[in-house]
Amino acid sequence: MPQKTKETPMMQQYLDMKKENPDAFLLYRVGDFYEMFYDDAIKGSQILELTLTSRNKKADEDIPMCGVPHRAIQGYIDTLVDKGYKVAICDQLEDPKLAEGMVKRGITRIVTPGTIMDESANTATENNYITAINRDKNRFGLAYADLSTGEVKVTSVDNFMDLTNELQNLNTKETVVAEDFPQKFLDPIKKIGILVSTIDSLDENFAFDYSHVTEELQVDTVKTLISYLVDTQMRSLDHLKAAETYKTTAYLSMDHTAQSNLELFKNLRTNKKSGTLLWLLDETKTAMGGRLLKQWLARPLLNQTELEKRQHIVQVFLDNYFQRSSFQDYLTKVYDLERLAGRVAYGTVNGRDLIQLKTSLEQVPKIKEILLDIGDYDLDAYIEQIDDVSDVRKLIEEAIVDEPPISTTGGGLIKEGYNEQLDKYTDASKNGKKWIAELRAQEQEVTGISNLKIGYNKVFGYYIEVTKSNIDKVPEGRYQRKQTLTNAERYITPELKEKETLILEAEDKSQALEHQLFAEVRKAVKEQIRRLQSLANVLSQLDVLQSFAVISETYHYVAPKFVDGHDLKVVNGRHPVVEKVLSNNSYIPNNVTFDNETDILLITGPNMSGKSTYMRQMALTVIMAQMGCFVPAESATMPIFDHIFTRIGAADDLISGDSTFMVEMREANDALKNATKNSLIIFDEIGRGTATYDGMALAQAIIEYIDKNVQAMTMFSTHYHELTELESQLPGVKNVHVDASEENGTLVFLHKVLPGPADKSYGIHVAKLAGLPDEVLSRADTILSGLEDTAPKGIKVEDAKPVVESEVKPQPQPQPQPQADVETVNEPEPDSQLSLFPELDAKPKAKLNKGEKKVVDELQNQDLMSVTPIDAINLLYKWQKELK
Repeated sequence: MPQKTKETPMMQQYLDMKKENPDAFLLYRVGDFYEMFYDDAIKGSQILELTLTSRNKKADEDIPMCGVPHRAIQGYIDTLVDKGYKVAICDQLEDPKLAEGMVKRGITRIVTPGTIMDESANTATENNYITAINRDKNRFGLAYADLSTGEVKVTSVDNFMDLTNELQNLNTKETVVAEDFPQKFLDPIKKIGILVSTIDSLDENFAFDYSHVTEELQVDTVKTLISYLVDTQMRSLDHLKAAETYKTTAYLSMDHTAQSNLELFKNLRTNKKSGTLLWLLDETKTAMGGRLLKQWLARPLLNQTELEKRQHIVQVFLDNYFQRSSFQDYLTKVYDLERLAGRVAYGTVNGRDLIQLKTSLEQVPKIKEILLDIGDYDLDAYIEQIDDVSDVRKLIEEAIVDEPPISTTGGGLIKEGYNEQLDKYTDASKNGKKWIAELRAQEQEVTGISNLKIGYNKVFGYYIEVTKSNIDKVPEGRYQRKQTLTNAERYITPELKEKETLILEAEDKSQALEHQLFAEVRKAVKEQIRRLQSLANVLSQLDVLQSFAVISETYHYVAPKFVDGHDLKVVNGRHPVVEKVLSNNSYIPNNVTFDNETDILLITGPNMSGKSTYMRQMALTVIMAQMGCFVPAESATMPIFDHIFTRIGAADDLISGDSTFMVEMREANDALKNATKNSLIIFDEIGRGTATYDGMALAQAIIEYIDKNVQAMTMFSTHYHELTELESQLPGVKNVHVDASEENGTLVFLHKVLPGPADKSYGIHVAKLAGLPDEVLSRADTILSGLEDTAPKGIKVEDAKPVVESEVKPQPQPQPQPQADVETVNEPEPDSQLSLFPELDAKPKAKLNKGEKKVVDELQNQDLMSVTPIDAINLLYKWQKELK
């Protein structure tokens, strides 16, 4: 950006505004276009695919520029914002015709990724959350809002990992911080694709309801958010609801990775909604219901009483099919009340929006009647909350025409009979135009000019037009020549000018009065925003619950029974999404059973047999149950879970630079450290990202740790068949396998989960199904046979007892005999600890080779007090390799 030297007044004005908004594209209104200059023009032309031109400032210097028509501006704004940029809109604040000197301009709005209001049909069921974060020592405050609906919520978390997880779960595109927020926290947030905006001061004057927020950190965080919205939007934000506090621990906790692995919102393969749990559950009829469904899916409940209330309403809808069908019909005609209320407050509502609001409110009495007809006590609690807002409906009915134009300034909005003065203007305009039509017929008859026309333009007003071939018929002295065209002459008469004045005055005053009346209607509606938002809230809840009823009826789901303790029994459970995709009743159901004696289901079976599907279906069943929905099973009894942990799939974390195995270990660590007895852990093939023995050792150590220390319900699939021995060694482990059979050398997947371990993994059979060459398959068989003959049979639990700090006592170091080239290891005393290296015990007095000496030295120098069980097993494996 060049320095401001000898700029034209307009460019000086542009540069001043750009200086105030250096981090935004500045769209500067000039006539019928919004222009960009300098660097904005260069970059904007590339992003928006516009032609880059230049504006001559001086003969020897050009200013890069590009522009877009003002009528098409929204599409260009959306493109820039979708790509993560801010856009500052600079409008003309006065009529250029009336301006003295330079036209006054000003920033009227700053559009950012978190504040975009104009949603498309594709995003109607999506929330667009903008967040703010704050910090107090080791705690973080997080507030979020959806500007289009007015929702505002705030929480606090105890660590940065929980903060970033919540940001990702909210799918926020922008977060706001104070200028002094530590940069070390912002860099990771930027890496996950979130725009970070800063604010230098808080707005203490904006009237906002903080009454439900008591914690100082949370209050400051909400103030940061609201101050940013006031600063960027520059208009009424009366639709913002009172801030609500929430605790992440009040809901079934699932981190962003778990939500992704379980494909709750996006299909891992296509990144789309199709093939997800949301896709299955969404039979909602309104946009606001669709948004609430996503919120319930992201935050299943822990409160059993609330869950059973939801279940009951679902059952009520199931039991009343005909009333439910009528309810759905009326609900389909209800538009997005939340966002309509937002546009009313925002000042962007138009006549068509108000007609949508009226149409929606017309359905409410019918909806209420249907619900009353069902006659259920719990449903009555919803009915009591339904306010039909009839005063708003009547006002719109009386004031706004049934098919209004989009523009609110061009007239044609207000119904005849609503305002007496407007009716007079309308009558004058209509009668004037009727008079002109009659004048045309009269002049055609008097002059004999059959093609005589009476037209209008903004420069000359009304005129009589006669073609050149008929000029000789124009009566002398009656017409006054006004304009000569190539093929015609235009004239005026005193009578025509007089009538023109009356007509134009009536039209101008009519449009101004209509706009004023529309603003009054909008203001009256705005005063009822809280009632409209309350109505939207109850209708959206009922919409989600009827959606649960529809899918429960369609797919024969059952109401789960919640119990205390550690018992879980799902009879003939199914994976809801896979079952829907198959759509031919070919899905094979399976049981899942845990009890007080069983913590871990150790699942074996060949690849492609359905182990992952079996585990995922259990997780999805839990989520559906704790949303209040019925579940895909013949019957289901389960506790209420507090957390779902998943370790599924193989993927690098390119942002942090972690390998697949490191990601696997981080996710496993998260579960081991944070799971409780009330958690569900899904571990799919732990240990496969490293060497075979490393992986097996880690897998066994993790199973032992869960059994001893965590005791969460765990579904653990593995190809390490050696681990199936743990059932006989650990009280909480139970083997199950996904059945498959081999018929004439061909593998047949049965997809049935049965007790006990699988007899083998059938990996080579799966490779055969994939079409690998016969030579490869034959050689693999030979190699496998050799490996199976020599492979170790695993480590017994009692031989790999975890090192517990309180149990470890300092051991005397072995004292070598003073010999020149020979080192020996003392014989173990009776009842001493089992030897780690029986190979050395077999030749205690022999001379050690270089590798053996290295192992002994490392063992002697090892600080046993600081070794974890997993580290100990890894060291053991490393030393064993070196000795071999």
